[in-house]
Amino acid sequence: MTAIVETKNLTRYYGEHLALNHLNLQIPAGAVYGFIGPNGAGKTTTMRILTTLLRPSGGEAWVAGLSVTHQRAEVRRAVGFMPDSFGFYNNMTAAEYLDFFAAAYHVPPARRPALIDDLLALVDLGHKRDSDVMSLSRGMKQRLSLARTLIHDPQLLILDEPASGLDPRARVELRELLRELRRLGKTIMISSHILTELAEMCTHIGIIERGTLLASGDVATIMRSLRPHRTFVAHVISDVQAAAEVATAAEHVLAVRVLNDDGPPRIEVDIDGDDHAVSALLTRLVSHQVEIVHFAAQTSNLEEIFLKVTEGVVG
Repeated sequence: MTAIVETKNLTRYYGEHLALNHLNLQIPAGAVYGFIGPNGAGKTTTMRILTTLLRPSGGEAWVAGLSVTHQRAEVRRAVGFMPDSFGFYNNMTAAEYLDFFAAAYHVPPARRPALIDDLLALVDLGHKRDSDVMSLSRGMKQRLSLARTLIHDPQLLILDEPASGLDPRARVELRELLRELRRLGKTIMISSHILTELAEMCTHIGIIERGTLLASGDVATIMRSLRPHRTFVAHVISDVQAAAEVATAAEHVLAVRVLNDDGPPRIEVDIDGDDHAVSALLTRLVSHQVEIVHFAAQTSNLEEIFLKVTEGVVG
Protein backbone atom coordinates (compact mmCIF):
# COMPACT_ATOMS: atom_id res chain seq x y z
CA MET A 1 0.00 0.00 0.00
CA THR A 2 1.35 3.45 -0.93
CA ALA A 3 2.52 5.57 2.01
CA ILE A 4 1.18 9.12 2.08
CA VAL A 5 3.37 10.01 5.07
CA GLU A 6 6.90 8.78 5.60
CA THR A 7 9.58 9.94 8.01
CA LYS A 8 13.21 8.90 8.20
CA ASN A 9 15.18 9.51 11.40
CA LEU A 10 13.05 12.58 12.08
CA THR A 11 14.56 14.47 15.00
CA ARG A 12 13.67 17.69 16.77
CA TYR A 13 15.38 19.50 19.63
CA TYR A 14 14.05 22.42 21.65
CA GLY A 15 17.29 23.77 23.00
CA GLU A 16 18.86 20.77 24.70
CA HIS A 17 15.54 18.93 25.05
CA LEU A 18 15.09 16.04 22.61
CA ALA A 19 11.42 16.12 21.56
CA LEU A 20 11.65 13.65 18.66
CA ASN A 21 14.21 10.85 18.61
CA HIS A 22 14.92 9.52 15.09
CA LEU A 23 11.26 8.94 14.28
CA ASN A 24 10.57 6.45 11.47
CA LEU A 25 6.94 5.93 10.54
CA GLN A 26 4.76 5.29 7.52
CA ILE A 27 1.08 6.05 7.09
CA PRO A 28 -0.62 4.27 4.18
CA ALA A 29 -3.01 6.16 1.93
CA GLY A 30 -6.63 5.81 3.05
CA ALA A 31 -5.76 4.97 6.66
CA VAL A 32 -7.12 6.48 9.84
CA TYR A 33 -3.90 6.64 11.81
CA GLY A 34 -4.23 7.10 15.55
CA PHE A 35 -1.15 8.80 17.00
CA ILE A 36 -1.17 7.85 20.66
CA GLY A 37 0.93 9.09 23.53
CA PRO A 38 0.83 11.06 26.78
CA ASN A 39 1.09 14.83 26.83
CA GLY A 40 4.61 15.88 25.88
CA ALA A 41 5.33 12.66 23.97
CA GLY A 42 6.07 14.41 20.67
CA LYS A 43 2.72 14.12 18.89
CA THR A 44 2.18 17.82 18.22
CA THR A 45 5.84 18.32 17.28
CA THR A 46 5.55 15.57 14.66
CA MET A 47 2.35 17.03 13.27
CA ARG A 48 3.78 20.53 13.07
CA ILE A 49 6.79 19.23 11.16
CA LEU A 50 4.54 17.33 8.74
CA THR A 51 2.55 20.52 8.12
CA THR A 52 5.77 22.56 7.61
CA LEU A 53 5.09 24.73 10.68
CA LEU A 54 8.32 23.47 12.28
CA ARG A 55 11.60 22.52 10.72
CA PRO A 56 13.22 19.28 11.90
CA SER A 57 16.60 19.38 13.61
CA GLY A 58 17.54 16.28 11.65
CA GLY A 59 16.14 13.61 9.39
CA GLU A 60 13.50 14.08 6.73
CA ALA A 61 9.77 13.65 6.18
CA TRP A 62 7.61 13.37 3.08
CA VAL A 63 3.90 13.97 2.57
CA ALA A 64 2.41 12.62 -0.66
CA GLY A 65 5.98 12.19 -1.89
CA LEU A 66 6.84 15.84 -1.17
CA SER A 67 9.67 16.89 1.13
CA VAL A 68 8.55 18.94 4.13
CA THR A 69 11.87 20.76 4.14
CA HIS A 70 12.38 21.41 0.42
CA GLN A 71 8.82 21.54 -0.98
CA ARG A 72 6.99 23.37 1.76
CA ALA A 73 4.44 25.18 -0.41
CA GLU A 74 3.49 21.95 -2.22
CA VAL A 75 3.13 20.09 1.10
CA ARG A 76 0.76 22.74 2.41
CA ARG A 77 -1.50 22.22 -0.58
CA ALA A 78 -1.61 18.47 0.17
CA VAL A 79 -2.39 18.80 3.90
CA GLY A 80 -5.31 20.08 5.94
CA PHE A 81 -4.27 20.80 9.53
CA MET A 82 -6.59 21.20 12.50
CA PRO A 83 -4.53 22.22 15.54
CA ASP A 84 -5.43 21.46 19.13
CA SER A 85 -6.40 25.09 19.66
CA PHE A 86 -7.65 27.50 17.04
CA GLY A 87 -8.93 31.05 16.83
CA PHE A 88 -12.07 32.53 15.37
CA TYR A 89 -12.66 36.13 14.40
CA ASN A 90 -15.38 38.28 15.93
CA ASN A 91 -18.31 39.47 13.81
CA MET A 92 -17.85 36.76 11.20
CA THR A 93 -20.45 34.23 10.11
CA ALA A 94 -19.67 30.58 9.47
CA ALA A 95 -19.88 31.16 5.70
CA GLU A 96 -17.63 34.23 5.91
CA TYR A 97 -15.10 32.25 7.95
CA LEU A 98 -14.86 29.58 5.25
CA ASP A 99 -14.78 32.21 2.50
CA PHE A 100 -11.80 33.87 4.19
CA PHE A 101 -9.79 30.65 4.14
CA ALA A 102 -10.94 29.78 0.63
CA ALA A 103 -9.45 33.08 -0.50
CA ALA A 104 -6.25 32.31 1.41
CA TYR A 105 -5.97 29.06 -0.58
CA HIS A 106 -6.66 30.92 -3.85
CA VAL A 107 -9.97 29.21 -4.52
CA PRO A 108 -11.56 31.18 -7.39
CA PRO A 109 -14.37 33.48 -6.19
CA ALA A 110 -16.89 31.87 -8.54
CA ARG A 111 -16.34 28.46 -6.94
CA ARG A 112 -16.56 29.55 -3.32
CA PRO A 113 -20.34 29.78 -2.67
CA ALA A 114 -21.07 26.21 -3.83
CA LEU A 115 -17.95 24.87 -2.11
CA ILE A 116 -18.88 26.55 1.18
CA ASP A 117 -22.43 25.20 1.00
CA ASP A 118 -21.12 21.68 0.33
CA LEU A 119 -18.67 21.82 3.24
CA LEU A 120 -21.26 23.18 5.66
CA ALA A 121 -23.63 20.38 4.61
CA LEU A 122 -20.86 17.79 5.09
CA VAL A 123 -20.25 18.90 8.69
CA ASP A 124 -23.99 19.36 9.32
CA LEU A 125 -23.78 23.12 9.77
CA GLY A 126 -25.86 24.24 6.79
CA HIS A 127 -28.46 25.66 9.16
CA LYS A 128 -25.75 27.78 10.81
CA ARG A 129 -24.47 29.31 7.56
CA ASP A 130 -25.29 32.88 8.59
CA SER A 131 -24.74 32.48 12.33
CA ASP A 132 -21.96 34.35 14.08
CA VAL A 133 -19.05 31.97 14.67
CA MET A 134 -18.71 33.05 18.29
CA SER A 135 -22.31 32.00 18.96
CA LEU A 136 -21.63 28.37 17.99
CA SER A 137 -21.15 25.62 20.56
CA ARG A 138 -17.69 24.12 20.99
CA GLY A 139 -18.71 21.03 19.04
CA MET A 140 -19.99 23.17 16.18
CA LYS A 141 -16.78 25.20 16.19
CA GLN A 142 -14.78 21.96 15.95
CA ARG A 143 -16.84 20.84 12.96
CA LEU A 144 -16.47 24.25 11.33
CA SER A 145 -12.71 24.07 11.87
CA LEU A 146 -12.71 20.64 10.22
CA ALA A 147 -14.62 22.10 7.26
CA ARG A 148 -11.91 24.75 7.02
CA THR A 149 -9.21 22.06 6.77
CA LEU A 150 -11.08 20.65 3.73
CA ILE A 151 -11.42 23.94 1.86
CA HIS A 152 -8.57 23.15 -0.56
CA ASP A 153 -9.44 19.42 -0.90
CA PRO A 154 -6.25 18.06 0.74
CA GLN A 155 -5.16 14.43 0.47
CA LEU A 156 -4.18 14.23 4.12
CA LEU A 157 -5.97 15.55 7.21
CA ILE A 158 -3.87 16.05 10.34
CA LEU A 159 -6.02 16.56 13.43
CA ASP A 160 -4.38 17.36 16.76
CA GLU A 161 -6.60 16.41 19.72
CA PRO A 162 -9.84 17.17 17.80
CA ALA A 163 -12.18 15.81 20.48
CA SER A 164 -10.64 17.77 23.34
CA GLY A 165 -13.31 19.39 25.47
CA LEU A 166 -16.26 17.97 23.53
CA ASP A 167 -19.32 16.54 25.23
CA PRO A 168 -20.25 12.89 24.52
CA ARG A 169 -22.76 13.73 21.77
CA ALA A 170 -20.28 16.01 19.99
CA ARG A 171 -17.63 13.28 20.15
CA VAL A 172 -19.99 10.79 18.51
CA GLU A 173 -20.82 13.32 15.79
CA LEU A 174 -17.12 13.96 15.19
CA ARG A 175 -16.40 10.24 14.97
CA GLU A 176 -19.15 9.74 12.39
CA LEU A 177 -17.83 12.68 10.38
CA LEU A 178 -14.32 11.22 10.32
CA ARG A 179 -15.74 7.90 9.07
CA GLU A 180 -17.49 9.75 6.25
CA LEU A 181 -14.26 11.56 5.32
CA ARG A 182 -12.46 8.23 5.09
CA ARG A 183 -15.21 6.92 2.80
CA LEU A 184 -14.54 9.99 0.65
CA GLY A 185 -10.94 8.88 0.24
CA LYS A 186 -9.16 11.06 2.77
CA THR A 187 -6.23 9.83 4.83
CA ILE A 188 -6.53 10.98 8.44
CA MET A 189 -3.83 11.29 11.08
CA ILE A 190 -5.42 11.99 14.45
CA SER A 191 -3.70 12.40 17.80
CA SER A 192 -5.01 11.95 21.29
CA HIS A 193 -3.87 11.02 24.77
CA ILE A 194 -7.41 9.75 25.50
CA LEU A 195 -7.34 6.29 24.00
CA THR A 196 -11.07 5.66 24.04
CA GLU A 197 -11.51 8.55 21.57
CA LEU A 198 -9.62 6.57 18.92
CA ALA A 199 -10.64 3.00 19.68
CA GLU A 200 -13.54 2.76 17.24
CA MET A 201 -12.17 4.69 14.29
CA CYS A 202 -8.51 3.77 13.71
CA THR A 203 -7.23 1.32 11.11
CA HIS A 204 -3.60 1.94 12.11
CA ILE A 205 -1.91 3.23 15.24
CA GLY A 206 1.43 4.62 16.32
CA ILE A 207 2.45 4.75 19.96
CA ILE A 208 4.98 7.41 20.91
CA GLU A 209 6.54 8.27 24.24
CA ARG A 210 9.35 10.64 25.15
CA GLY A 211 9.93 11.30 21.47
CA THR A 212 10.44 7.63 20.60
CA LEU A 213 8.08 5.61 18.42
CA LEU A 214 7.43 2.37 20.31
CA ALA A 215 5.09 0.68 17.83
CA SER A 216 3.43 1.49 14.52
CA GLY A 217 1.29 -0.45 12.09
CA ASP A 218 -2.20 -1.75 11.45
CA VAL A 219 -4.14 -2.57 14.57
CA ALA A 220 -4.53 -6.29 13.81
CA THR A 221 -0.79 -6.81 13.26
CA ILE A 222 0.13 -5.01 16.46
CA MET A 223 -2.47 -7.03 18.33
CA ARG A 224 -1.00 -10.30 17.05
CA SER A 225 2.53 -9.25 17.98
CA LEU A 226 1.48 -8.37 21.52
CA ARG A 227 -0.72 -11.41 22.02
CA PRO A 228 0.57 -14.42 20.05
CA HIS A 229 -2.32 -16.51 21.37
CA ARG A 230 -6.02 -15.75 21.23
CA THR A 231 -8.43 -15.64 24.13
CA PHE A 232 -12.04 -16.82 23.96
CA VAL A 233 -14.79 -16.38 26.52
CA ALA A 234 -17.59 -18.91 26.92
CA HIS A 235 -20.70 -18.10 28.97
CA VAL A 236 -22.10 -21.34 30.39
CA ILE A 237 -25.30 -22.24 32.23
CA SER A 238 -24.06 -25.67 33.34
CA ASP A 239 -21.31 -26.47 35.88
CA VAL A 240 -18.61 -23.87 35.19
CA GLN A 241 -15.86 -25.87 36.91
CA ALA A 242 -16.68 -28.93 34.82
CA ALA A 243 -16.59 -26.75 31.71
CA ALA A 244 -13.11 -25.53 32.68
CA GLU A 245 -11.87 -29.12 33.09
CA VAL A 246 -13.23 -30.08 29.67
CA ALA A 247 -11.58 -27.09 28.02
CA THR A 248 -8.25 -27.68 29.75
CA ALA A 249 -7.94 -31.12 28.12
CA ALA A 250 -8.44 -29.75 24.59
CA GLU A 251 -5.54 -29.46 22.15
CA HIS A 252 -3.78 -26.10 21.75
CA VAL A 253 -5.29 -24.77 24.99
CA LEU A 254 -2.67 -22.90 26.99
CA ALA A 255 -4.71 -21.83 30.01
CA VAL A 256 -8.27 -21.78 31.30
CA ARG A 257 -9.60 -19.35 33.88
CA VAL A 258 -12.95 -19.43 35.69
CA LEU A 259 -14.24 -15.88 36.08
CA ASN A 260 -15.84 -15.46 39.47
CA ASP A 261 -16.93 -11.83 39.33
CA ASP A 262 -20.50 -10.53 39.41
CA GLY A 263 -21.10 -11.39 35.74
CA PRO A 264 -22.63 -14.57 34.31
CA PRO A 265 -20.75 -17.89 34.84
CA ARG A 266 -18.01 -18.11 32.21
CA ILE A 267 -14.60 -19.43 31.39
CA GLU A 268 -11.75 -17.68 29.62
CA VAL A 269 -9.59 -19.86 27.38
CA ASP A 270 -6.16 -19.02 25.90
CA ILE A 271 -5.52 -20.98 22.70
CA ASP A 272 -2.56 -20.90 20.31
CA GLY A 273 -4.10 -22.82 17.42
CA ASP A 274 -5.80 -21.69 14.23
CA ASP A 275 -9.54 -21.50 13.55
CA HIS A 276 -9.73 -25.29 13.28
CA ALA A 277 -8.42 -25.57 16.84
CA VAL A 278 -11.01 -23.05 18.03
CA SER A 279 -13.76 -25.02 16.28
CA ALA A 280 -12.49 -28.25 17.85
CA LEU A 281 -12.57 -26.61 21.29
CA LEU A 282 -16.17 -25.53 20.86
CA THR A 283 -17.16 -28.96 19.52
CA ARG A 284 -15.50 -30.63 22.51
CA LEU A 285 -17.35 -28.42 24.98
CA VAL A 286 -20.73 -29.10 23.37
CA SER A 287 -20.09 -32.86 23.06
CA HIS A 288 -19.34 -32.98 26.80
CA GLN A 289 -22.74 -31.48 27.56
CA VAL A 290 -21.38 -28.05 28.47
CA GLU A 291 -24.32 -25.71 27.91
CA ILE A 292 -22.99 -22.58 26.20
CA VAL A 293 -25.04 -19.47 25.55
CA HIS A 294 -22.22 -17.25 24.26
CA PHE A 295 -18.79 -17.96 22.78
CA ALA A 296 -16.61 -15.17 21.38
CA ALA A 297 -13.07 -13.94 21.00
CA GLN A 298 -11.93 -11.42 23.52
CA THR A 299 -10.71 -8.24 21.88
CA SER A 300 -8.11 -5.90 23.33
CA ASN A 301 -8.66 -2.17 23.35
CA LEU A 302 -6.17 0.61 22.75
CA GLU A 303 -5.62 1.07 26.46
CA GLU A 304 -4.42 -2.53 26.76
CA ILE A 305 -2.18 -2.13 23.71
CA PHE A 306 -0.70 1.06 25.11
CA LEU A 307 -0.01 -0.50 28.50
CA LYS A 308 1.66 -3.52 26.92
CA VAL A 309 3.84 -1.46 24.60
CA THR A 310 4.89 1.06 27.22
CA GLU A 311 5.41 -1.48 30.01
CA GLY A 312 8.63 -0.60 31.84
CA VAL A 313 9.03 2.66 29.91
CA VAL A 314 6.62 4.98 31.68
CA GLY A 315 8.23 6.49 34.72
